[in-house]
Amino acid sequence: MKSRSIDLGGPVHFADFGGEGPPIVLVHGLGGSHVNWMAVGATLAKRGRVLAPDLLGFGRTPLAGRRPGVRTNVDLLARFLREEVKEPAILVGNSMGGLVSMLTAATRPDLIARLVLVGAALPVPFGTRIDRAVAGLFAIYAVPLLGELVLGYRLRKVGPEKVLRDTLRLCGISPSKVPPEIMEAALALARERVSFPWANQAFLGSARSMLRENAQPARLHAQIRAVRAKTLLVHGTADRLVNVAVSRTVLGLRPDWTLTELEGVGHMPQLEVPERWTAAITSWLDGA
Repeated sequence: MKSRSIDLGGPVHFADFGGEGPPIVLVHGLGGSHVNWMAVGATLAKRGRVLAPDLLGFGRTPLAGRRPGVRTNVDLLARFLREEVKEPAILVGNSMGGLVSMLTAATRPDLIARLVLVGAALPVPFGTRIDRAVAGLFAIYAVPLLGELVLGYRLRKVGPEKVLRDTLRLCGISPSKVPPEIMEAALALARERVSFPWANQAFLGSARSMLRENAQPARLHAQIRAVRAKTLLVHGTADRLVNVAVSRTVLGLRPDWTLTELEGVGHMPQLEVPERWTAAITSWLDGA
């Protein structure tokens, strides 16, 4: 994996996993980075050129005067595809990255060859049970000043390493089972980001933007219907952050799409069960 950057109205960092053939672009979720894809990047690179950009304010992409949020990241991703990838890509998005990827596919179909949405942060159907811990966290994030105070206080009190480990557990991943080289990369980046003055602003701005987008389900459903690319939904049945009912509802809107459920798996299957996840993706690509 090579660390690279490109100027897209400001620096954008991305991981280049190499490979030749059709481009595969991997888009992380809220609080994530290119590190989220390290367990699967090399395997996917056997099928094509694999790139994993850091979204605005995440990983090593600074805000640099740019506003964090879902729509600004849609613009950023479209520009990355146009200027760095330069041909229609297989776009793979996890969580918030799934929402960003879906919107990019809906608004810029010329840039997308195939679409894979992994536990995508799309509207929750009415009556779906929401995890209490997750609901509590996002209720705090949504409140101006309170979110900033809580996020800053927790980081100072417990440190970046515990925050990272707790986040992994919330996503259904035991930190002890993460490959050592990936855990070390994630910890190094978490410690590095403590010195970034825009880190919390980017996280909370993106979280609030994502909540606003999902508060308009009719609008997002219309954009789901507008997607032209063949699409695979992948969802862990034990996902606490985005209930599997979300992808099942999306399949009702788009019965021409495919849904693969991973039994007993959480929010980031590409890190929790990389072999199963990669097999699901490559099997669908071969069939598609």
